[in-house]
Amino acid sequence: QVQLVESGGGLVQAGGSLRLSCAASGRYISDYAMAWFRQAPGKEREFLIAISWNAGKTYYADSVKDRFTISRDNAKNMVYLQVNSLKPEDTAVYYCAAKMSRSPWLAGNRNSYDYWGQGTQVTVSS
Repeated sequence: QVQLVESGGGLVQAGGSLRLSCAASGRYISDYAMAWFRQAPGKEREFLIAISWNAGKTYYADSVKDRFTISRDNAKNMVYLQVNSLKPEDTAVYYCAAKMSRSPWLAGNRNSYDYWGQGTQVTVSS
């Protein structure tokens, strides 16, 4: 079992930045592909960005390309999401997800992932 805990969310003005963190425990995530999703009220959970087990590949949703960056530190069992140029429409709960895989996977499909965190709220004011 892998436990994931997100942090770093909060209230930020439009144009601002945040760095979200995902702390993993229970197992080392060096064999895991990791991703970030978000869910706004009344909407489905949306794929944002994903990174392969060794950071060799990253995948982006078009809506966040050039604004969001994912990184990982396997030695610390951590994954990060840098979010820049925030917009009010970025307001959502942001979730970290993990999939045990060193092979290609359907990064944008939420059903691909085995473990999820409880999320961290990001609110962007205009």
